[in-house]
Amino acid sequence: MIAKSLSTTTLMMVALASTASPLTVWSPDSCLQVSVKMTDANRLTYDVTYGGTVILEPSPLGFIADTGNFADSLTIVSHRISPIERNYTLNRSKKHDVHYTANQLNVTVANNAGNKFDIIFRVSDNDVAFRYEIPRLNNDTTGAIVIEKEVTGFDFPEETTVFLTPQSTPMIGWKRTKPSYEEDYQFDTPMSERSKFGEGYTFPGLFRIGDKGWALVSETGVDRKYCASHLSDMTGNGLYSIAFPMPGENNGNGNTGAAFSLPGVTPWRTITVGTSLAPIVETTAAWDNVEPLYTTDNDYQFGKGTWSWIVWQDPSINLEDQKKFIDLAADMGYKYTLVDNWWDTNIGKDGIEELVKYAAGKGVELFLWYSSSGYWNDIVQGPIDRMDSPISRKAEMRWMKNLGIKGIKVDFFGGDKQETIRLYEDILSDAEDYGLMVIFHGCTLPRGWEMMYPNYVGSEAVLASENLIFDQYYCDEEARNTALHPFCRNTVGSMEFGGCFMNRRLKRGNKEGHIRRTTDGHELATTILFQNPIQNFAITPENLLPENEGGAPEVSLDFLRRVPTTWDDTKFIDGYPGKYVILARRHDNKWYIAGTNAESATKKLTLDLSRFISNGDTINIITDNKKTREPESKTIKIKNAARVPIDILPMGGFVMEVE
Repeated sequence: MIAKSLSTTTLMMVALASTASPLTVWSPDSCLQVSVKMTDANRLTYDVTYGGTVILEPSPLGFIADTGNFADSLTIVSHRISPIERNYTLNRSKKHDVHYTANQLNVTVANNAGNKFDIIFRVSDNDVAFRYEIPRLNNDTTGAIVIEKEVTGFDFPEETTVFLTPQSTPMIGWKRTKPSYEEDYQFDTPMSERSKFGEGYTFPGLFRIGDKGWALVSETGVDRKYCASHLSDMTGNGLYSIAFPMPGENNGNGNTGAAFSLPGVTPWRTITVGTSLAPIVETTAAWDNVEPLYTTDNDYQFGKGTWSWIVWQDPSINLEDQKKFIDLAADMGYKYTLVDNWWDTNIGKDGIEELVKYAAGKGVELFLWYSSSGYWNDIVQGPIDRMDSPISRKAEMRWMKNLGIKGIKVDFFGGDKQETIRLYEDILSDAEDYGLMVIFHGCTLPRGWEMMYPNYVGSEAVLASENLIFDQYYCDEEARNTALHPFCRNTVGSMEFGGCFMNRRLKRGNKEGHIRRTTDGHELATTILFQNPIQNFAITPENLLPENEGGAPEVSLDFLRRVPTTWDDTKFIDGYPGKYVILARRHDNKWYIAGTNAESATKKLTLDLSRFISNGDTINIITDNKKTREPESKTIKIKNAARVPIDILPMGGFVMEVE
């Protein structure tokens, strides 16, 4: 057992144990254990336990490459264990100052051709990260490799239930733009041998191991040197394997594997575990083991923005309506307005120059929408054919820089192939040269990108707010999804959801369109529960009308004026995925606490808030009136910080502000 107090010498002595026995590494607090073992068939497996509970049963390791088989007929050559410690900061995620400590198991393995590779496991108190490191092969003569398949797997106990979203069949959906990580989730269902489309499941995946514990599986550190992966359909009694992109993605262009020069590494696969959901919500596994790929001299400013398209849709992309949303941003004290698709034809570059000047006079700056373009879908919304080529991309970005545009939102990507990952990185890298921040939409999951790319802002990669506009079903399901994303999608990366509707009817004029089922308290809570450093909220100019003319309650607007978008710390308080959620986030010295309820009955809870407040403290709270369901603000004095009562209405919510 390896604990914090063990020295490096002791760690090395443990590593000298016979390789016939499992090679075991423990977390610094001695609760999380990973064991690597050679099977009788000369294949490598690993298993994971937490506090004695089996999280993963023996699961396969290895890969198949153009240079040989690195999964069968293996021999352990050597191994060693060493401590890892790292301090780093994040300026756009759930926690600002991170102190990461782990114990690392390095296993050197050879295949039957004598080619070696390393398997690296890093085990912190609640997280496992592992990857393959590959040197030059064949006595240093082979300097490149194509990984054709990984056999890497995650074998869960039979009683496990899952919260998963399926990988879509490629080249289906709107203008043949899928897969885009925008499918419905399974909620707490038994493990199934086949996903909805038969193509497995996207990261991250949340697994409940009966009543014994939780596990979140994802990957991080994916850049242009690898493809993005997902989980296969289940095989056997609980085995999910790493699956590479489908051949049809990107309109069939590009390899499904990963090619890179040697020496090289694969992405980190991460497993976050705990007996409660706190480690899942609070994990920093996506960033603990990745580094910035470039530095920046640009002073990127995060904050809030307005966005006409989400409620007023395509007809609003004109000069006059965009000025109304710039005025709205100015009235709300927001930094940005996002001008969405079709601006190139409906407004034009001359019109954008006029808008930039108008916005500057109001203290507001602009983001512009672009299609990723290229040969992988049938999108006609413009601008197209600007972001897929370095020549046109740089010319467009030079124009934006000279004009004073602050960022871009790039939409409709082609999948997870390495060729597409290169496009993401090329857009980010070129945008950095021109001082532009980047939001991705219709896209893949971010995989450590907040750390890797200084100008990266966030990604959709979820059934986001636009779906409430498109179908009443998603309005009906909104509260349940709100109670899931803080435990799953949003815990591994920024989520460009674009929510917080104040309209009661989701159409211009607020008198027709789909009906919002949630309360204002719920919508306000999402500004804290959903994390993205730039939040383009779904508010509209009609929300500023007097309340008796259909405007939003002033208590709601006042909160939307002051809520921040970046956080210095995040703490889980209570909840269950898909049912209810209560989180606390800190900005500077101020804690914000938010909760929502997706169940059909009022949730009566007693919260332990003693980490954030003390007896006798006074806090501000916005809740939903039990009779009218309208928001109401009040100040309460805390009698017992460890037992604070709160009632959350069905599809309702609350926010607290603690100085």
